[in-house]
Formats: sequence, structure tokens, C-alpha cells
Amino acid sequence: MIRKKIEAEGAVSVGPYSHAIISEEFIFLSGQTPIDAATGALVNGSIGDQTRQCFHNLLAVLEAGGLTFDDVVKVNVFLTDMENFSAMNEVYAEYFAEPYPARTTIGVASLPLGADVEIEMVARCR
Repeated sequence: MIRKKIEAEGAVSVGPYSHAIISEEFIFLSGQTPIDAATGALVNGSIGDQTRQCFHNLLAVLEAGGLTFDDVVKVNVFLTDMENFSAMNEVYAEYFAEPYPARTTIGVASLPLGADVEIEMVARCR
């Protein structure tokens, strides 16, 4: 199997991993937390603000691979508080249209750097 890495200027890595890997016809995007790439700091604010930053970071990775949100087929969302599910969904709906990608939302005990949300994706390459 050949792996081709994608690195994006508008995304941040907090560990030894690539922003995304292309493997055959799919691109696997690493989870993005709400870190502002310009400052390196976690975005403070509502779950909506944090979710938007995650999507901003993910779009940078998709664009580095020549893709858009229309190419996404699977999304995994990790929330530290499932009470934020509805607010996250409101923002999520701003980025996708029918037919929506398949999705899993998982409640977790904690996320890197104290983030409240992390989102990862799988997209089909063009």
C-alpha cells in the first residue's frame, strides 16, 4: 500500500501524524481540534465557535488535497459533553447538504489540549 501525505498550512498537528493520507481512492483526514493555526491556541467560545474552527481546519486539509466538503463520505465527531450535540449539529448542517455523509458522534472523556470537540473525515479522491 502506498501512502501519500497531505499537509495543510491552515491546519495544526499536535503529535506525530499527517494532516491526511491518500490511500488509493480515499483521503483519510486526521482529527482536527479547534486550534487557530495563526495563533496556535485553542479557540475559546461556544461549541459552535469550536466546531466552526474544526471545519475551517478540515477545509484547509481538503483543499490541500484538491477536495471540498462535497467529497466527504464519512465523518466522526468526538464531543466531551453530549449536551453539546444539538449545537454541534446546527453548525455541522452549515457545511453539508443532502445526501449527508455517514457520521458517528462519540462522547469522550477528554480531547487534546482541553478541546470540547474534534472532527475527522474520510473523503473520496477525484
